[in-house]
Amino acid sequence: MAPALPRVGRRTVEALLAANAKDLGERSLVLVHGRYAPGAPPRFTVTLDGEARRVHVRDEASVLGVVAALHEHRSAAASSDVLVVTTGVDDEQLGWDVRGRAVRRKTLTVENAEVVLQRFGATALDPRMYRERWLLEALVEAEPAEDGWPRVGGVLTRDAALRALTAERLGLRAPHAPSGQDRQVTLDADTLLAWSRTPAGPRRFAELGVTERLELKKWLAEVAGPAVPVLLSLAEAGLGHDALPLGLLGAALRDPAAQPDTVLALGGLFGQVMPRRSELAVFTDAVEGTLTRWIADARTSHDARLRVVAVLDRADELAAKAGLTPGLTASRFLPSSFTAQLRRTVTEARRSPAAGQAALADLLGHALAGLRPDQVQAAETAVRVARWLSSPEPAVTSVAAAVRAQVSDWGWVDRALTVLWAGDPDGDLETGRDLRALYEQARERRQRLDQEFARRVAAWAAHATAQHPDGCLVVENVLDTVVRPLIGQAAPLLLVLDGMSSAVAAQLGEEAERDGWREIVPRPEAGETPARLAAVSMLPSITRVSRASLLTGEAAGGGQSAETSGFTAFWKRRRKAAALFHKAAIGGEAGHALSHELMTALASDAVVGVILNTIDEALDNGRHGRGTTWSLADVTHLRELLAAARSYGRPVVLVADHGHVLERGSRSDAQTAVTEGAESARWRTGDVVGEGEIAVHGPRVREGGGAVVLPWREDIRYTGRRAGYHGGASLAEVTVPVLVLLPAGEETPKDWVPLPRELATPGWWRTHVTRDVPESAAFSADQPTVPTPAWPAAPSESAPTTEAQPSARTEAVPPVAESLGSTVVSSEVYAAQKEYVRKAPEAKVVAAVIDALVTAGGTMSPAALAAAISATGRVRRNIEGFVATVQRLLNVEGYPVLGFIDSGHAVKLDVPLLREQFLPKSQDGEWDKQADDVASRGEEMR
Repeated sequence: MAPALPRVGRRTVEALLAANAKDLGERSLVLVHGRYAPGAPPRFTVTLDGEARRVHVRDEASVLGVVAALHEHRSAAASSDVLVVTTGVDDEQLGWDVRGRAVRRKTLTVENAEVVLQRFGATALDPRMYRERWLLEALVEAEPAEDGWPRVGGVLTRDAALRALTAERLGLRAPHAPSGQDRQVTLDADTLLAWSRTPAGPRRFAELGVTERLELKKWLAEVAGPAVPVLLSLAEAGLGHDALPLGLLGAALRDPAAQPDTVLALGGLFGQVMPRRSELAVFTDAVEGTLTRWIADARTSHDARLRVVAVLDRADELAAKAGLTPGLTASRFLPSSFTAQLRRTVTEARRSPAAGQAALADLLGHALAGLRPDQVQAAETAVRVARWLSSPEPAVTSVAAAVRAQVSDWGWVDRALTVLWAGDPDGDLETGRDLRALYEQARERRQRLDQEFARRVAAWAAHATAQHPDGCLVVENVLDTVVRPLIGQAAPLLLVLDGMSSAVAAQLGEEAERDGWREIVPRPEAGETPARLAAVSMLPSITRVSRASLLTGEAAGGGQSAETSGFTAFWKRRRKAAALFHKAAIGGEAGHALSHELMTALASDAVVGVILNTIDEALDNGRHGRGTTWSLADVTHLRELLAAARSYGRPVVLVADHGHVLERGSRSDAQTAVTEGAESARWRTGDVVGEGEIAVHGPRVREGGGAVVLPWREDIRYTGRRAGYHGGASLAEVTVPVLVLLPAGEETPKDWVPLPRELATPGWWRTHVTRDVPESAAFSADQPTVPTPAWPAAPSESAPTTEAQPSARTEAVPPVAESLGSTVVSSEVYAAQKEYVRKAPEAKVVAAVIDALVTAGGTMSPAALAAAISATGRVRRNIEGFVATVQRLLNVEGYPVLGFIDSGHAVKLDVPLLREQFLPKSQDGEWDKQADDVASRGEEMR
């Protein structure tokens, strides 16, 4: 049997023509020993010696065929055209008449090695390539049509040749590289798994010859990892597009106890290419690694999100068809497993907070947690509410205590109830039922607080005045008590967010801190803990009386004109210029966010007030309705005003005039149908007091002749349905949150102290979740334990703290005999560092910094750190500058022992690096034990 003829492609022909260009001036026939590849172009143009020549290629198997092709060419083609005939006929059979017209008067033999050399512009080939006929043939055949192979200018190595061939065969060339340059992409498992999702990628590999597929698979296993052969086997079998979904499902075999049915189901999905368990494990690991990176990209890219969702949904589809879904509920990637873990978290939270917390830790470990923040929020909220419900029943002991508890604790419950009411964002009925059950349980407890508060506020309102508020901060005293003491080098900016409730204030306060603002509060009395400020609105809690009273500094009523004149008069009596801006006066012209008049006022020494109506308007117009979140960007002009205040160094006071309740299904009984005496959605006049209402009278009641009927139940309304309401006697409506914000880096005013988020957030809200971390070291960066010796613990008036009820503030952990901080500052290394730091803090202060950060798990907010070191007697107003000084002491040779993270919103201590830099090796073991003791005690106290 005669050997197969060499396969000749267009690139081979071009190389032969280029090598024999001089002879083509006299002759126009080229005989080539071989067979022209099917599908290769029969006519094309080449440039030879600067001249464009038309080339005609014929494949002829006989002498007569060759002669006929020559005659046809001579009679029909132009004189400059070249005829190339590929044939297997020997020269002796062709005769001199034909050969005499051919280049070099003979049939040219294809030397693929020479062609490859010429096409790569190489001076030599890797010797191993001469033994690999398949590789040389493939390189000749696969050369890119547009700009050919990249020029190497030296020895063409086997690795370089295979990389070029693989990129071209699989379609992996980078599309935007300049012409003539190497446009190959990195060959790794990530690249090839992404390639498997391209429309034609796997099919291109499957269509290659058997030998080439085998050799490329072997080589790619060496350079791209052991997962690649499984991927390419799937491509050969027509399953390449499902390689990623199948890799995820293959994780089911990680369990040594996997049932035979599971193995059979997977075998059915993989078909004849089912790999061995060890090979499948490697492939699964590679798939999960790639998808983890894709999911990270999907958080910021819509296209990346669509790519990930397509893979995961397909995996779920295949699992369902194979009956694998029930056995994959522990998967970290499948949407179905995320839903199962979400259901489990909410169900377990109803059973106990601890069980819900454990299930939440698993849910947070799911790869989709970052892409489904709304569902994660629902699960976290369920656990938080379960934790609140497990604490002792809170009580209302006074109006003053209740409004303080509302901004520091119960308002966070209102925030959580809004999330629970909205249900599962994806509409899962099972999750929704459990969320609703938690909502009803918490709402019932919360309603009991409103009922008791309404009773006490009715008694309080009968005699309370601005001069005698009975321990309360009333809304008409906010200017004098909160805003006026802030006047220093820069006057404050007062932002009145009409209708801002305590729940909304909690959200805006969190985001403001992330944006570089610090919340500050007046220095508390000895024995008290810093807490967010709260005032009591006028009654009924409506804009017309409560906002006017806030802005005029006295019990009053009226609209914009009364507010403006009263605001200016208040500050004039205190020898201070002031300006108040409403609605149309706030926004600027084209290209300017804020009006020229407002910016001019901000640049002056005047106290500036701005009324922002977004929240109140949203309640009227239903724009937020069942929404669960408020951000700074949601309040029109708020971000721009904060930025302007920062640029002028102004402190900012965010305050409401009243709060609100949301529409969550008003009662349809006779209570909602009351029309006699109904003046607004949430207050009326009359003598009859129904269930869920309270009669209120006194000097702070500015409507109804000084006597009104107010509902304390949130599901009562007297007018048409809207998204929310205000005017009633519930805590959410009567409590006026007051947030005082200072740009990060600005010095805290005298007699004011920072309110770190650890103190502003109730203990039951902070989610303590750890994964794969020893319990003794389980401290989240978001809720470090804060030693607060300067403000010792005091039982709350409204909600006594017991072991079952985490406090909003955590007491100091009892020190060990020799703390890490003390050991560090007494070391020789520290003494040497101190020599280079001018005006270094006292050793006890630096030790306190170290110990506070160690106790908190290594991370604290700057405000919390400032609170922690206050016990040393060295309270720094500029905590950022103080940390920079301590950095110079601890960051030996520039190593980052101490520094800021999270865009400056947290301070991080690298404890292992600290020990390595400052402690002798002999002390490491003893310190390990002590550190575990401290961490364990901190966990117990939390």
